[in-house]
Order: sequence, then C-alpha cells, then structure tokens
Amino acid sequence: MRKPRHESAGHAGDDDFRRAMADVAPLRARQRHALKAPPPPAHAEQRRRDERAALYESLHGSFSIDDALDSGDELAYAREGLSRPVLRRLRRGHWTVQDDLDLHGMNRVTAAAAVAAFLRDCVARGLRCVRIVHGRGHGSKNREPVLKAQLRKWLPPRDEVLAFCQAPAAHGGAGALLVLLKPRGQILR
Repeated sequence: MRKPRHESAGHAGDDDFRRAMADVAPLRARQRHALKAPPPPAHAEQRRRDERAALYESLHGSFSIDDALDSGDELAYAREGLSRPVLRRLRRGHWTVQDDLDLHGMNRVTAAAAVAAFLRDCVARGLRCVRIVHGRGHGSKNREPVLKAQLRKWLPPRDEVLAFCQAPAAHGGAGALLVLLKPRGQILR
C-alpha cells in the first residue's frame, strides 16, 4: 500500500476517507481511458425561429403590396405618372405618419366633409403622410366597411392626394389608409 503524497493533519473526515481507501490501488497509466465526447453540434436557434416566423407569415400573413394590387384585395392608388415603388415605400412606412383622422361613428356625409377638411388642413400645415382610419365594418350592415369603399371614390379626384394604400398592421391594417400628399407648393387651386 502506498501512502498519500500529501497528508493533511487535523481533519477527521480525511482519516475516515484514507481508511476507506486503504486497499485501493491507482490505475496504471496505460489502463486509463479518457472519455472525451465530441462537443455537440452548434445549432442556430435564432435562425430556426426566423425561418419558423417567415413560414408562418407566408401561410397566415398579409400579401405584399404587389400581390394585393394584382388581386384587387387591398385599397391602393397612385396618381398617374407616380412609380409603383412609391406605393411599396408608403406601405412599408418610408414616410412618418404625421397626423390622422378617425372616421368611426360617422355617416357618409359627415365622413366626406371630415376627410375634405382634414386633407385641406394637412396641406396647409405642410404635412406629407397622413392616416385615415375608416374601420373594418364590424358595426355596419353586412359587416362590410362602408367608408372604405367611399374613400376609394373620394380620394383619387382630390388634387392634393398623390397615393394611398392600406396601412400596415401597426397603423390599423385593413381598417386604415396611409395617404401621401403633394408638397404644399405643388397643389393647384
């Protein structure tokens, strides 16, 4: 039996351990086998989450502006001569929404007057991008958005309106429009 190299004095537990290990012999070096497992393969958890979110969005999310314009599901307009990327940038929030008008609870006549006054005021203040909340029609007959269809008629003839499109989800989604206005000096009176 070998004696341990270092003896520590004063600990009763050490003596008990030494007595328990008295007949144990250390393994010879050639009999030892070091178990080194390979490290687990790295996995990109954030990438997996991003791919899952992209798949969910493609299956359940809204269409792109190009898809919507082609299908006619989304309310969108661009004045003649205005490029299609302007609508895409408007939809993606390129311009900051500077003011908004909520048409909830208004009938067609009141809403038409409110929209006209709101747009005149916005142009006078030099605003370029505004939001008009028309609602989704949950409170109307047949649960269809009445004012949304009216805005399709009211906005294009107005000289100050360059373009409009459905707002992104953060700004009201299918219940609101983003409207791009001409700069103050370009409006014909």
